Amino acid sequence: MQTGALYISAASKSSGKTIVSVGIAAALRERGIAVQTFKKGPDYIDPMWLAAASGRPCRNLDFHTMSESEIRFEFRHHRPPSPGFRLFEGTKGLHDGVSIDGSDSNAALARLLDIEVALVIDTRGMTRGIAPLLLGYRNFDPDLARAGVILNRSGGSRHEAKLIRAVETFTDWQVLGVLGNSPALSLDSGHLGLVPPPSTVDDARRVDDRGDDRASKAKTDAALDPAPEKTLARPLRAMAEAIEKGIDLSRLLEASKARRKVEDESIAFAATPPEQVPEAAPTSLPQGFAASACSPGVRIGIAWDAAFRFYYPGDLESLAREGAELVFFDTLRDSHLPQVDGVFIGGGFPERAAADLEKNTPLRLTLRRAIEKGLAVYAECGGLMYLARSIRSDRFQAEMVGAIPGDIRMHTRPQGRGYALLSPTGAAPWQPAGEDPLPAHEFHHSSIDNLPSDGWSHAYRVRRGYGIDGEKDGIVIGNLLASYCHLRDVQGCRWTRRFVDFLRRQKLSSLAERALAEPEDSCSLRAPIPDRPLSPALAKACGNIEG
Repeated sequence: MQTGALYISAASKSSGKTIVSVGIAAALRERGIAVQTFKKGPDYIDPMWLAAASGRPCRNLDFHTMSESEIRFEFRHHRPPSPGFRLFEGTKGLHDGVSIDGSDSNAALARLLDIEVALVIDTRGMTRGIAPLLLGYRNFDPDLARAGVILNRSGGSRHEAKLIRAVETFTDWQVLGVLGNSPALSLDSGHLGLVPPPSTVDDARRVDDRGDDRASKAKTDAALDPAPEKTLARPLRAMAEAIEKGIDLSRLLEASKARRKVEDESIAFAATPPEQVPEAAPTSLPQGFAASACSPGVRIGIAWDAAFRFYYPGDLESLAREGAELVFFDTLRDSHLPQVDGVFIGGGFPERAAADLEKNTPLRLTLRRAIEKGLAVYAECGGLMYLARSIRSDRFQAEMVGAIPGDIRMHTRPQGRGYALLSPTGAAPWQPAGEDPLPAHEFHHSSIDNLPSDGWSHAYRVRRGYGIDGEKDGIVIGNLLASYCHLRDVQGCRWTRRFVDFLRRQKLSSLAERALAEPEDSCSLRAPIPDRPLSPALAKACGNIEG
């Protein structure tokens, strides 16, 4: 059975396309259809809702960070089992993007993957006027495959009838459905789209009393299997019911039959050198990593709670694929760090949980001391805020970890927003200097004050964006790297490999020092890392070279 696909776009931002996309995913899932969701751009929050509705991690597709061949590979690789459906949610308007030629727009992405578009229109304040709007979209890009239009936020049955009559009389657009102002079709707004759904944090918190191994496994499952329950959470179920009433899903499925071009071809990606082709992502993270002592597996602590949840599923999968065991911990509730070789603290909303973060003094002190002793830590945006000395606003002040000698100040307006380009300086422990800028993105309402003039270095020169001051980003102190900009593990930026390799080298060095300090017979280190030959000194310490 052929897998269907549909691209949900809109005339403009805030037209309700996220609500429609989440609702359709939930409704199809209720029908027993496996739904794989995708989100255009770097957003974290909308994909959380899409993942909660579908029960599968949502995948971001982004022209800024990914090549066209990589986008097509991701689309083809993440194909749900039959009967399946792939649902894309766009960003902003159908033809909006950075480039004036539209090469990075929603329309360009839909055309690249040969997927039909359903256009969501906020119909408030219009009746007959919807016709010239739709005619304009058709005439502007007549070759774009159109599945139809979804009329959103209608004012009642009379308004709905006038809208449908105008569309059917003056245009060739198919009306896929009409949605009113149902309370079920609403989600709280946040500064990066929507407020994250609560289910993933609840799933993680429910396991706190099970013991370390079971808790770690359950938190891992909650991270990459966002909605393992067989039934949807109540808000999503109500949304699915509202979508069923307003949209003819059978017509939508028929209109969105996947086109043969992308499905049947082997894709030009096959000609790409093997080392550049993304490996198949595991369906779930490994719960342990058995390795010989001289080829040590590394454990990475991942902050996962109400304050920090901005992680790309593909990045977590890449860390695991590189040989890391991921150990999830809660910055709000855990009194100590798990036994780890490194830590990754992603973005989130630490300002909303500042009081609770401050109350967890034992973890803050433990983390700061570990960093001072050389623990490798990578932090992005919210993670940077947490590692600073304090977070302050007009309403509150809270003490944080203090590993970074600066204070976070909250603002009402974004201080950095959008795509960024970063040139590595070579100051970061695992990021060498490079001429080619790294694609990144940022969205933060905070800035960092009172940084001293010395005692730290910067990992990146900001070519585009803002970072910490418009010129620099990436605070480096020892083995700590904390930046406002977010990276993504893609072909042009294999940060997970560099991070894991750095942790492995650190661990090897520590093991070698320990072995040299012990009697010769006690060294149990045997096999070197495959394809990574040891230096003679380390190899001798591991018992691989006589002498």
